[in-house]
Amino acid sequence: MLTKILPQAFTRRLIPKTFYFFIAFCTVSCSKENSSTANPYSETDVDLGTHKLRTYQINHKSKYLVVFESGLGDGHLSWNPSGTSQEVNELAQALGSDILLYDRAGYEHSGQNNNPRNIDRLRSELEQVISQKAQGRKVILVGHSLGGMIVRDYAIKNPTKVAALLFVDSMHEGYNNPAVEDYIYQAMYTQFGADFGGTLEARELAEDIAYGALLPQLPNVPVVALTSMKDDPSSQQSDLLNGATREQWYQAHEQLGNGLSDFTHIATVNSGHYIQLEEPELVIENILLLLSKLSK
Repeated sequence: MLTKILPQAFTRRLIPKTFYFFIAFCTVSCSKENSSTANPYSETDVDLGTHKLRTYQINHKSKYLVVFESGLGDGHLSWNPSGTSQEVNELAQALGSDILLYDRAGYEHSGQNNNPRNIDRLRSELEQVISQKAQGRKVILVGHSLGGMIVRDYAIKNPTKVAALLFVDSMHEGYNNPAVEDYIYQAMYTQFGADFGGTLEARELAEDIAYGALLPQLPNVPVVALTSMKDDPSSQQSDLLNGATREQWYQAHEQLGNGLSDFTHIATVNSGHYIQLEEPELVIENILLLLSKLSK
């Protein structure tokens, strides 16, 4: 299985459709609102001119829009593994906020183009998605793995549009080794083909790591970072391939808080790289934490 051979922050999980990301909050969400009063769900395309990106949104005009960015090899199903609108509704209800999920180019129902799929390009496309979907609201960005670097770049370049950030086991230049690019690219190419979004993104990983090293500090907004410190075979393989340790993984994420007045860093040994699947309650609790900070 691919997750057995790819290093941390560069893995694609084949998600079982029976796993519900929101299961920990099902009782809460069902008690707050029944299906007849659920927020309207929309599945639409954002036209970038060269290609279209599929979005999945609950838009009921809450003060903030929570935007989820997936990792390398993952479409929106890393947050919505059942693929149902009901699951998206349940998340919006649990958070009490509008949410936006989407597929990057080359994933799921989104189109593709021939531009290099580096962080600068991915952030630019996220900017266009948010511009069309946020309706002028500030966003709370939730980024997993490679998605963590994408939302980090977005926040730095659009500081007035970001209310808060949650990093979920984010890729970081303080840990990830550019020398593994060829290995990851070949693994993606072999299993998913040349035109898969993850394959094309993997081709840019060395450049992305160098790009991340030049990024300035984040804007001074509330930030939470979640770090997996679970000592499992996947983490051990990741450390070996990157020539690093779990402690370096933790310290890389610690750097995200440089210069911030409100930074929370949480380590977990109860879940691996896909914290949102193994400990969904931890992710949801910390989005709620950020929302509570913004309401003060």
